[in-house]
Amino acid sequence: MTSIDVHDLTKEYGPRRAVDRITFRVPPGRVTGFLGPNGAGKSTTLRLLLGLDRPTSGTATLAGRPYVSLARPLRHVGALLDAQAAHSSRTGRDHLLVLAASNRIPVRRVDEVLEETGLTPAARRRVRTYSLGMRQRLGIAAALLGDPGVVLLDEPANGLDPEGIVWIRGLLRRLAAEGRTVLVSSHLMNETASFADHLVVLGRGRVLADTALRDFIDARVHPGVRIRTTDPAALENALTRQGHDAVRHPDGHWTVRHARVDDIGPLVSAAGVPLLELSAEEGTLEQAYLALTAVDAEFAARQHEEVRP
Repeated sequence: MTSIDVHDLTKEYGPRRAVDRITFRVPPGRVTGFLGPNGAGKSTTLRLLLGLDRPTSGTATLAGRPYVSLARPLRHVGALLDAQAAHSSRTGRDHLLVLAASNRIPVRRVDEVLEETGLTPAARRRVRTYSLGMRQRLGIAAALLGDPGVVLLDEPANGLDPEGIVWIRGLLRRLAAEGRTVLVSSHLMNETASFADHLVVLGRGRVLADTALRDFIDARVHPGVRIRTTDPAALENALTRQGHDAVRHPDGHWTVRHARVDDIGPLVSAAGVPLLELSAEEGTLEQAYLALTAVDAEFAARQHEEVRP
């Protein structure tokens, strides 16, 4: 099985411990979001996974093997860490041809990934003429070149226009549906929520959370119900009788905290309250993430999460 396995991984730079005994697993068939504030250890972890740094202790393996032991690694692992890595004097196609030749990948794959990433019209232009979004697409094309079972992407939506953002969401979902292992690092909470099934969150070099996306949100942000009515007095009376905590906002709508539509809907209907709106206010990933990282990051999370002394 092609998975990413990180066990007791530590990386020290002199007296500074950038990664502190972290353990997590990324299985195939789902998109795992890799989150954390600046300095949390995300980039260091990705570099350790790709053999660009050596761990002080612990292991980071891909399909049970360290990256440096893989023959023709692009056939096993595709990665995008820096969209500026391509040689600026080469054309986009030549950049991919060099990578293909070094890993014995058929030339036809170059044209396939250029088509898949929308770069065919610009394939023979020099990389220095590419916009940031085009360089990003070229980096993704390089990651997909070897048709790998593992895909690691750092900020893949960076520089993409709205069409490109919609495209990358679909791509990540498709890769996971094909049974690949997909790990995506991002600072964009709402964007991560649009494609991730699972989250691994780091803080101060430690694992703070390793859990399903929805579980992560629900554990930290309570749901609510949004209501608008032509009879606020009747609404408030019906809610108060049942012990619900309701707040009226300046624009006239109400929020019932710690409640769900399935509970509130029948209640206000039975009370004969006229409704203009009744909708769920689900917590967002951004709210949950800020709730987690707003306090001292030395604590460890509770759901499927590694607790460190």
